[in-house]
Amino acid sequence: MITLLALRNLAHRPLRSLFLLFGYALGVGVMIVLLAIGQAMLTQARDEKLVGGGQVTVLPEGMDIEVMKTGGIGGLFFSIANARFIYRELLAAPRLSREIATVAPQIDGKLLYLRTRGHEFPVRASGEIPSKSAAVNALPPVVAGAWHDDDDDRRWANPTPYELYSSIDHFHLPPAHIAHPESWAEWHYFNVLSPDGRRWAFISYIVAGDARGTKWRGQIAVSVREQGGRTRRFTANVDRSRVHFSTDSADLEIGSSSVHLLPNGEYALVATARENGRGAPLRLDLTVTPAPNILFPGATIAECADADESCPFTSGYAVPGLRASATGSLCIAGSCERFDGAQSYHDHNWGVWHGVSWDWGATRAGSYTLLYGRIAPPDSAGSAPPFFVYLTDSLGFRALFRPHEISYEDGRTIEVNGRAVRVPSHALLADVRGNDTLRVALDIEDAIGSDTRTSLIERGDAADARRITRPYFIQMKGRARISGRVGGQPVEGSGTGFFETYR
Repeated sequence: MITLLALRNLAHRPLRSLFLLFGYALGVGVMIVLLAIGQAMLTQARDEKLVGGGQVTVLPEGMDIEVMKTGGIGGLFFSIANARFIYRELLAAPRLSREIATVAPQIDGKLLYLRTRGHEFPVRASGEIPSKSAAVNALPPVVAGAWHDDDDDRRWANPTPYELYSSIDHFHLPPAHIAHPESWAEWHYFNVLSPDGRRWAFISYIVAGDARGTKWRGQIAVSVREQGGRTRRFTANVDRSRVHFSTDSADLEIGSSSVHLLPNGEYALVATARENGRGAPLRLDLTVTPAPNILFPGATIAECADADESCPFTSGYAVPGLRASATGSLCIAGSCERFDGAQSYHDHNWGVWHGVSWDWGATRAGSYTLLYGRIAPPDSAGSAPPFFVYLTDSLGFRALFRPHEISYEDGRTIEVNGRAVRVPSHALLADVRGNDTLRVALDIEDAIGSDTRTSLIERGDAADARRITRPYFIQMKGRARISGRVGGQPVEGSGTGFFETYR
């Protein structure tokens, strides 16, 4: 009967009946959607991988938006490289202090493996800094006891100068399966420029060879140059029994010479050496003070995995003193030159150098300080890697550019071991990244060269380890001029720097 009445009513008033059916269907559909949303919210509230708190979540570049959940992150294990650099130099840096109140770094659902008594268990670990998570209302409930920042938390988020420089400037042991371990070398490098800009010194404290065995040693190498004049080279080779380095700090002793990192973040340098061929004694006693916040935290190219397969190449580089000052003395045969707050620089290099070449430069440009470079491994003859250009100001990191090439104009000629070698007189780097632009023009005022087919002292190569198509290592001094726009603001400045390439 009900069915008959429904059919008769549909036939008598078809439009009204269809309208009522449509309204009923729409109401049922809306209810289904609301129930589905409620179920999704309940599921997410129970999700152990939910990341909560704060107003902005930082994700790796290129992450697919479809792996994100409403109000959280899930479906993908990811990590952000150099997280402490991003925390200190970008998000929690003084530059953004007006826009960012608190930054809470977190590791969520990290896959680890626990090995014990011959068994291996996969575990999922999370980590955070309690005070930072609490500041963005994201601290998980503590069932019992208390959870406060410990000293490791403080050291990660707010290290002292000594702790910061130790973490990026310590020494390393060669990886287990590195190829050509005999060409492994690691060194502290410093340079210092006289107040008139006419004299400078390149200072290297080198540990050369495979330090896991017995065929390695220490070396002090100092090149003292007067612009347009002669280069005096001083060296001291020291047996490994008198070399002491640390994998936890920047401290290094090579015989009577040493580098010590002081509690306030300054570097105390002492070195003795003798001039090649003449025997004139050199002694330096300098204190190098890095400018706060102006550093390159370090990077490793082709880092060797902890595995059994052979690792053909690895190279690491950090710059604790991208902009630094030097105070002290450098004495040659009793004649001393004093430095008082002189322009200086400090970096740290490690890796294998068999057949490796590079382009590099570090310069001041008014209130800006700039670092550029690229490494060319032995197997890169067919394709040159792009450059990086790292720009800083008084507040720290400012911008990163990736020009593909540097344009050299070889307008100078120098003599290396009795042979004429054409070297740069000018160079140009330029790049555009979105709305940011940068142009770096170099005017070379002086250059010296070394033949890498002999034992190279300035950059750590030992025992004729190089085999490269361009064998002449060129060290240059000159003026840099930068121009462009970063973040909508003009960038401009000039200053003196040092640069390296091969010919």
